[in-house]
Amino acid sequence: MPSAKLIASKSNGLQGRIRVPGDKSISHRALILGALATGSTRISGLLESEDVLATGRALQALGAGVERDGEQWCVFGRGVGGLTRAPGTLDFGNSGTGARLMMGILAGNDVTAAVTGDESLCRRPMGRVLTPLRKMGLNVDGEGDTLPLTLTGSTDLIPIVYELPVPSAQVKSAVLLAGLHAPGETSVIEDAPTRDHTERMLQFFGADVRSTGDGGRKTITVKGGGVLSGSDVTVPGDPSSAAFLVAAALMTEGSDVTIEGVLINPTRIGFYETLKEMGAALTFENERLEGGEPVADIRVSSSALKGVDVPAARAPTMIDEYPILAVVSAFAEGETRMQGLEELRVKESDRLASTLAGLVACGVEASATDDSLRVVGAPTIAGGAGIETHMDHRIAMAFLVLGLGSEKSVVIDNAPIIATSFPEFAGLMRGLGAKIEETG
Repeated sequence: MPSAKLIASKSNGLQGRIRVPGDKSISHRALILGALATGSTRISGLLESEDVLATGRALQALGAGVERDGEQWCVFGRGVGGLTRAPGTLDFGNSGTGARLMMGILAGNDVTAAVTGDESLCRRPMGRVLTPLRKMGLNVDGEGDTLPLTLTGSTDLIPIVYELPVPSAQVKSAVLLAGLHAPGETSVIEDAPTRDHTERMLQFFGADVRSTGDGGRKTITVKGGGVLSGSDVTVPGDPSSAAFLVAAALMTEGSDVTIEGVLINPTRIGFYETLKEMGAALTFENERLEGGEPVADIRVSSSALKGVDVPAARAPTMIDEYPILAVVSAFAEGETRMQGLEELRVKESDRLASTLAGLVACGVEASATDDSLRVVGAPTIAGGAGIETHMDHRIAMAFLVLGLGSEKSVVIDNAPIIATSFPEFAGLMRGLGAKIEETG
């Protein structure tokens, strides 16, 4: 059966004060650490997306209690090393984060589990995570380093010091989570900053974790053999989801939108820093700390933007936002050049190729290399294209946003894929005044 399609048409005057769903990265980690803790963990604001729910189902299969209780989720932990043999295959759907982080957990438990995902996830490389976990004692049975794979953990993991070959929060997190189950200390060295949600949440749950170093180079160390304690976690709004609403407000005349309670962790706000450099009327209001993470309300209004050069060093802080930044750049004056984008080649789709193809189809002047993207802005964008999403939720949402500002409507070929990260996207956008409708 063909997937339902969505069509976005030119819109003006987006107005409102809203919340976006909980942050996906923190939602995964709250479930996982809750399962490794003793006692119960109550989670408010959990993102109920397909990705996060797949992690919850995997933890249930491994013996942890995970259930919805009214507006909260409750996790009944098994303790570090306390997960049990999975009764079948752990299917992570489209979730690279869930699959890779859970590999770190499986490494330290006396468990054999078959791990798989959807067609897209089974094409994505897992070798970066498996290399250090194999050094620690994880046994991997399968063809190459892509899913499906059968993993067998060990109660005798070896602590390691691992230097990341490329910046990756997922690899760092998997090694640190495995390190909880190893005697002594396990360390990860990174030359460029990556998302630090795992370190923050490990500390929040009572783990012995520390970070040392200055400048770009840092060592993160976790001590194994400790006990995590169940905690109450409030998940802030996802800045990657908020990015689409912010972009839509910037591009549509007469807009003024406030998004409440959004995570503004310094490792996640490269997109917003770039927008400010482009001249965006964007402010962080009511800044505060919630659950160890910085949070703010983001207010944004329609703006005349100018193209900028986005340095490669910023990529780790905004890797998921490049498709929507490319769309914003199409409406900015002059050229925007983005560097350091090689990681986009191995996301849910080849996001660099998918973004370029969509821009060109909509009449935008753009070009790409293996690791860069150049977009030339114009006063008007033709639009009028059908966009092939390649089962990638961020490509789908980015080009729906482009359709709100283009002369002709834009159609995306796979509406259900958006539920991977942002099930409420179309409804929230319509609530602000955007013209997004389902089409045959």
